[in-house]
Amino acid sequence: MSVTEIREGTYGGKVVAVEPGGAEFVPADERHGRPLALLWTWTSPNMEFATIFVGVISVLYFEQTFGQAVAAIVVGTGLGSVTHGVLSSRGPRTGVPQMVLSRIAFGFRGNALPAGLNAVIAGIGWFAVNSVSGALALTVLTAMPAWLSLLIIVVVQVGVAFFGHNLVHVFERCVLPLLVVAFLLATVFTFAAATPGAVADNAGGVGGFLLTVGASFGYAAGWNPYATDYTRYLPTSTSPRATGIFAGLGIFVSCTLLEIVGAASATIATTEENPTAAFTSHLPGFVAGLTLLAIAVGAVSANVINVYSGSMSFLALGVELPLNLRRAIVAGAFGVLGFVLALFGLSDAGHAYESFLLIIAYWIGPWLGVYLTDWFLRRRVPDAELAPLLYDRHYTPWGGAVAMGVGMVVSIVLFCNQSMYVGVVPSVLPGIGDLTFEVGFVLSAVLHALFSRRARAVLPTG
Repeated sequence: MSVTEIREGTYGGKVVAVEPGGAEFVPADERHGRPLALLWTWTSPNMEFATIFVGVISVLYFEQTFGQAVAAIVVGTGLGSVTHGVLSSRGPRTGVPQMVLSRIAFGFRGNALPAGLNAVIAGIGWFAVNSVSGALALTVLTAMPAWLSLLIIVVVQVGVAFFGHNLVHVFERCVLPLLVVAFLLATVFTFAAATPGAVADNAGGVGGFLLTVGASFGYAAGWNPYATDYTRYLPTSTSPRATGIFAGLGIFVSCTLLEIVGAASATIATTEENPTAAFTSHLPGFVAGLTLLAIAVGAVSANVINVYSGSMSFLALGVELPLNLRRAIVAGAFGVLGFVLALFGLSDAGHAYESFLLIIAYWIGPWLGVYLTDWFLRRRVPDAELAPLLYDRHYTPWGGAVAMGVGMVVSIVLFCNQSMYVGVVPSVLPGIGDLTFEVGFVLSAVLHALFSRRARAVLPTG
């Protein structure tokens, strides 16, 4: 019999205070906030150069026309935003982080697969990728050495994440006006200088379209494993629908807008090799400077989310730290590791983005397939009956982890289409693009449904 682990300490709505505890259940007397706050919490992190670069690679690397790129961006971002809204809606009722909630489908030990991947990719990988874009922007703006710009970016974002949930929300709200104004100005001047019709007609074909869908989905869905981390403090009476709509809308609007701007900017001729400098090269001086500042601030905005949720995922592995500030300590450690990794990424940002965006989709697709299928199978089971499974170390169903693992391996081996590895199907049919996340999602969902039928005893019945 398991006892729910309740977050200790008093936190409430305090902002300049270190959030106590780790990945435990948030009690009712600590709940606060409203769904509207999710709109800026999920808009600000996407107002950054990594978002813009999704659109850039759709034209430069995947050889899409501007119109094709826009269509693929809308499809991929729409899919990732819908799943994010659906996942976020569960936070107020359950009161636990997303990777703890994932234990229902995967079990305590099996959950090490998605939680471990998310801890590494979010807390260290995404941290490094975004830190590089922020550092490059700050270097262009100030002429400081790249390593010093990187250090400043890292210190600020780790500092915010160290304090925790409430400061993260407030920070995202405070930086939103700067980010919106700067990127709207950049949008106007970018479209004025862009020549969408000059892009080669349909050079990338269906394959390029699917690659763009995968990259844009990977970017939007990259936030999915964090979903309830930012809704678990909402009162239990909060509307699930409102929670999901504001969370999903924040991602969809910001990602779609900036990715389309990125696609447009890729049609502007430039000799700049620094990606951020290339994006701002056509902007008037003041607007260029403001945009570079926004890119740096946007990187921090994204990474306070990444560091916070990365540390939450690490604690969801069941790691026991005998300290009340264990989440804050893990966040600091992730910051140090991310800084070291980012130092090696300053020289080849473009290809790092391209590969990283697709790799994210490779594991999130199968994880979502298992998680959503399991949620559907248990749709009639009250949350109160599922709660004991969240912290039960003896709850070890095998189906979820096996379904996800098989889905990942099979889809990557057969359908991966990257420079580092080309799967069996793209090798035979080069124009097919990359169907890895789609196949991984469907295969993992079907396998989990089949495994669950064979092991029905592990599913509570309502």
